[in-house]
Amino acid sequence: MPDPALIVIGCVVVLALIFDFINGFHDTANAIATSVLTKALSVRTAIIMAAIANFVGAILWTGVAKAMGTGIIDTSKYHDYQLLVLSALIGAIAWNLVTWHRGLPSSSSHALIGALAGAAVAASHGVHALNWSYAGLGHIITWLILSPILGFLIGVFSMVIIAWLFCNKPPSRLNKWFLKVQAVSAAVMAFSHGANDAQKSMGVITLALMSLSTAPSPVFSVPLWVKLSCAAAMALGTAGGGWRIIKTVGRKVIGLQPVHGFAAETSAATVIMLATHVHAPVSTTHVISSAVMGVGAAKNLKGVRWGIIRQIVAAWLMTLPVCALLGALSYLLVRQLVGP
Repeated sequence: MPDPALIVIGCVVVLALIFDFINGFHDTANAIATSVLTKALSVRTAIIMAAIANFVGAILWTGVAKAMGTGIIDTSKYHDYQLLVLSALIGAIAWNLVTWHRGLPSSSSHALIGALAGAAVAASHGVHALNWSYAGLGHIITWLILSPILGFLIGVFSMVIIAWLFCNKPPSRLNKWFLKVQAVSAAVMAFSHGANDAQKSMGVITLALMSLSTAPSPVFSVPLWVKLSCAAAMALGTAGGGWRIIKTVGRKVIGLQPVHGFAAETSAATVIMLATHVHAPVSTTHVISSAVMGVGAAKNLKGVRWGIIRQIVAAWLMTLPVCALLGALSYLLVRQLVGP
């Protein structure tokens, strides 16, 4: 009879890859919304480009994966990771599907972090299983808050600089030129998305695998097969597209021209790559949305559709607590099904 622990690990891997796939089509808008809506790229070309760039970005680093695997749960106090990760993935996937169906650009990162924390609290009957040090949750929470603020500010700054540099250029010629270079900024944005987002699933899979180790203090190391499978799942999900969210991020928030799309993508990619460099899991959805807002605010405060932004911000604020609750409920349900 198969070892129950191996069955649970198998379920974790399958659900983590499903999460990455959903994350791919859920967050496709992060990379290509502005390029598609400014007609810099066709939908087909943009999605293929984003899928390839996501895959390449996903296999190059593991620092964010380690932050996800060791920064949320205090691994010195809690060792039964399998059911925690399984429950967290169930809760995060449920939230991603709901927000995708509603066309809301919520954060897959917030969903997974919240669900994992909620499952840990339910499993330990308290918050003592969480890693409250600055190197753990302190670092993660700081960057979750800081990254959209940076996205907005850099979006404003980049748009001001572009306007100053090209103030004497006719708008028609300016947009024609930025229509070409925006394909590059979209590729960089997709690359940064893969570099940060795909690592989150790598981190939770590796966390679950650590529970199989017989070593008293197992070393956190992402296996090559985990890297490749997570990268491939996200790339395939990206290839599936996410048109509902693309429309919300681009068309509903502000009427974009190629110059605005370039500024927003470049600003967002800068913040995401900075976060990846310091091993911080951030919400690529939040960063690109806030960068679009910043670009829109620099252009014309009245041009930003603040009603849509309020809906997006509401989804942001809901994600962590709702997913923590979903993670906790999922753990209690899974524990009942699996047994002691």
